[in-house]
Amino acid sequence: MRQKKSEHQITEENSILSRSLPIKFTSLNTSSLKEPLRPVVWSIGSKPKAAKNPISGSWVKVYSNGDVYEGEFHRGKCSGSGVYYYYKKGRYEGDWIDGKYDGYGVETWARGSRYRGQYRQGLRHGIGVYGFYTGDVYAGEWSNGQCHGCGVHTCVDGSMYVGEFKWGVKHGLGHYHFRNGDTYSGEYFADRMHGFGVYQFGNGHRYEGAWHEGRRQGLGMYTFRSGETECGHWQNGVLDVPSTRNTHPGPPYPVNHFKVLNAVQEAQRAAAKAYDIAKVDERVNKAVAAANKAANSARVASVKAVQNQRHHSDSDDMPTLDP
Repeated sequence: MRQKKSEHQITEENSILSRSLPIKFTSLNTSSLKEPLRPVVWSIGSKPKAAKNPISGSWVKVYSNGDVYEGEFHRGKCSGSGVYYYYKKGRYEGDWIDGKYDGYGVETWARGSRYRGQYRQGLRHGIGVYGFYTGDVYAGEWSNGQCHGCGVHTCVDGSMYVGEFKWGVKHGLGHYHFRNGDTYSGEYFADRMHGFGVYQFGNGHRYEGAWHEGRRQGLGMYTFRSGETECGHWQNGVLDVPSTRNTHPGPPYPVNHFKVLNAVQEAQRAAAKAYDIAKVDERVNKAVAAANKAANSARVASVKAVQNQRHHSDSDDMPTLDP
């Protein structure tokens, strides 16, 4: 005669039986079972590993402010060649190192300004030509983002300066050709004629001597086109202590013409280097071509990545049968 099973035995058997039965169907449509989609990574090359080795390759990155970068990355930063589009402002095409402009490239701005040349750590540095939207052009040496060294600044009104610059302003020795035909050769300080210089007027008159913040000040000699001269001490552009009128050419004190002339010639040679775009422009063109090629590769990779992502997403939505 069968013994009646206790409630405890029946409960235990049911528990064992339920554990042994397989789950026949599972659907990934259920939000609790569906794994979250992985972020789209637009890249070319080997698949990125863990966060310890940030992504390298080519892809497109869109920033929250609307800027877009298309090109090469290394360890998660813009490196190699690429194009950066500033939202409604302009773009940069060229070389990158560690997330900054570095090498050769071109900046083009919406208002019309344009720079072609060398960069270092995100700033214009080396030799380059900057065309202002006003029509002015500076060609020469740059340091840390500013005109620094020797160069040529040509203005749309016809005036031109050839000489030395320091942190964005005329400073040192140089030659300035004014739009009215006057010329000045000599020393500059903080963008003004300061020190010793020779000013040649378009009407044939000439002043050579000391200058202070753009005005004749100190000892100097004014030569009329007739050959007569006035020498003495000048104050705020006016001869306040004249010496005897001198009808013989030549200053009453030594003037170092050679120093000014030599400096101006050196400045012209340095500026000619900047205008001789043969070497710099060749490198710039190569950098721009490489940047646009990398940008195109990044766009192709982004399209493929989106297509693959959609394919995986569609396949994940289909119900699967467990064995």
